[in-house]
Amino acid sequence: MPYTAITDLPIPVRRHLPEHAQEIYRGAFNHAWQSYAGDAAREEIAHRVAWAAVKRRYRKVGADWVPLGADESAR
Repeated sequence: MPYTAITDLPIPVRRHLPEHAQEIYRGAFNHAWQSYAGDAAREEIAHRVAWAAVKRRYRKVGADWVPLGADESAR
């Protein structure tokens, strides 16, 4: 089901992603949810689309998700 707010996201998403990444996840999930309305795997697809959207803007470094390019400035 679509998420009305980031507080409605699954706990693992809320625990691990920064707030901006959660907003990206929610938006992508909700859009995919509508786009795949007739598909039996709708929810799974929507979660995959949401993670792909996050990974276009964020990268996991250790246990943290950071905006792309942010971890390179520390090198």
